Amino acid sequence: MTVGPRKGALHPPASIAVVGGGQLGRMFIQAAQAMGFRAGALTLTPETPAAQVADWTVQGPSDDLATLRALAERAEAVTVEFENVSAAALRWLAKRRIVRPGWRTLWTCQNRLREKTFLARHDVPHAPWRPVRSADELAAAVRALGTPMVLKTSSSGYDGRGQVRVDAEADAADAWAILGRPPCVAEGWVEFVAEASVVVARGGDGRASAFPIALNHHERHILDSSTAPAAVGPIVAQEARETALGVAQALDAVGVLCVEFFITADGRLLVNEIAPRPHNSGHLTIEAGLSSQFDQQVRALCGLPLGSCDLVRPAAMVNLLGDVWAGGEPRWGRALEDPGVKLHLYGKHTPKPGRKMGHLTVLDETPDGALTRAREARRRLMEKN
Repeated sequence: MTVGPRKGALHPPASIAVVGGGQLGRMFIQAAQAMGFRAGALTLTPETPAAQVADWTVQGPSDDLATLRALAERAEAVTVEFENVSAAALRWLAKRRIVRPGWRTLWTCQNRLREKTFLARHDVPHAPWRPVRSADELAAAVRALGTPMVLKTSSSGYDGRGQVRVDAEADAADAWAILGRPPCVAEGWVEFVAEASVVVARGGDGRASAFPIALNHHERHILDSSTAPAAVGPIVAQEARETALGVAQALDAVGVLCVEFFITADGRLLVNEIAPRPHNSGHLTIEAGLSSQFDQQVRALCGLPLGSCDLVRPAAMVNLLGDVWAGGEPRWGRALEDPGVKLHLYGKHTPKPGRKMGHLTVLDETPDGALTRAREARRRLMEKN
């Protein structure tokens, strides 16, 4: 007999879970445990960042029926730490347990063709684009968008993976071949002056709140730093938050969602991507927020009132990639000479170039002051002497 999801809010010490074993799952579990919940993870191996801190784990692929049954036996409510989860698996699980965000939200955001179609249908400003599923569509995209343009795989791309810049019409076919000729989105080139993001928390009752807009800097397509609140002016900041809240509402997303933006020289905001989960640019809310993005994820999942998205002080976060280990073990004490530096390591055993291993956060009187101190702390921990 199928047991439907429990009605009403969940309270500690209920058992809840996250699908995924990475650092976002780890920080969700830590936030849940701080609130008194028992928190588990569905993960492929027992040594993932989330599994290391979980009260319990279920091991196996998320699209396996036996694994899903085991998860449903342990957890009363389930969330995700990444969007590339089987929508069919979440739909099956939602008949038995609370699942937030819902499978439709994930299904839309895990495929760029569906995501771009969603943005266009709801008149959300975004970069011009065309679908590429055949050689004819590729040629039509080049004619419509011109060059340079960017080819992005419709699924499974992140941190710059699965995308190629096309600088000339003659290069388009080769660029598509480099990607393996999968279904793609072709995006027109956007001359932006800044990248930003807004993290939104939305409850099952439709009430939602947005964190202040964060200014993001990328290196090699990987987020290097975030500062909040972003110095973009009150009109742009308000428009970004309203747009992000509108996206969450249109998706009927319950939980935490991040909307990433390009900001053009004339102050226009164009939505770049949607992440239906906590986001790297929101990590600074762990120290800077009255409620962190992970606190909000727990609250929304359990049907509890959302916390405040206000920041106690301006803040900056810098990522620690595997490159930091290139000269040997980082000198953690040197980074922590600044007493305001907060160190977060994710428990990953093998540092690799471009792999996110941890982050540093600093609170200061100004976002720029926080960023200067955070970057200086990262520089010190890489010193050899």
